[in-house]
Amino acid sequence: MGSWADELMLKKLIYENNLQQLGLEDEKTMTSMNNMALTLKQQGKLGEAEKLDTQVLEARKRVLGPEHPDTLTSMNNLAGTLMQQGKLGEAEKLNTQVLEARKRVLGPEHPDTLTSMNNLASTLWQQGKLDDAEELETQVLEARKRVLGPEHPDTLTSMYNLATTLHGMGNKKAAIQLMTETVVMRQKVLGDNHPYTSRSMKWLNHWKADEKREE
Repeated sequence: MGSWADELMLKKLIYENNLQQLGLEDEKTMTSMNNMALTLKQQGKLGEAEKLDTQVLEARKRVLGPEHPDTLTSMNNLAGTLMQQGKLGEAEKLNTQVLEARKRVLGPEHPDTLTSMNNLASTLWQQGKLDDAEELETQVLEARKRVLGPEHPDTLTSMYNLATTLHGMGNKKAAIQLMTETVVMRQKVLGDNHPYTSRSMKWLNHWKADEKREE
C-alpha cells in the first residue's frame, strides 16, 4: 500500500515540477499527467484518474491535433477509465471515435486499430450487445491472425474473447470448440501454469460440465 502511495507522490512531484517549469501543454507535462492518471487507476481512484485523463486529452487535442496518435492514445485511456466506472455508453462512444480515427490515421489492420476494435467489442459485450460484439471480435481475430500470426498472445486473447461471447449467445458447441483450441495454443505459447492458460482451462471445464448436466 505504501509503495503505491510513494509512487503516486513521486509522479505528482514530477508532474507539478513539469507544470511549473514547462507549462501544461508541454509534452513532458502531459506525459507525466498521463502517468499519474495510470497510477490513480491502479489504486482504484477512478474519478481522479478520469479528470486527469480528460485534461491530457484536451491538451493533446490543442497541441497535437485531434487525430495525432498520442491524442488517440489519450482518448483510448479515457474510454478505459470510463468503462471501469461502468459508464458504458460514454465509453462506447469514445471507443468508436478512437477506432474510426485509428482506421484513418494508422490503417484498418494496424495493431493499435485492432486493439481499439477489441476495446469497443468489450464495451458492447458488457452492455449485452452480443451480436455486435461477436461481429467485431471475429474481425479482430481474423485480422490478428494475418497481422500478428496465429500464435501471438493477442491473437489468443481474441480467440478467448470470441469463445466467451459465443457461449453467452448460446452457441455452446462452437464456444467449446474455440476455447479448446485456445487452451491448446496457450499451453504451447504461454505454458500450462500461466494465468491466462489456467483461466481458459477453467472456463472450458466449466462449460463441458454444464453440457454434461444438460444431456
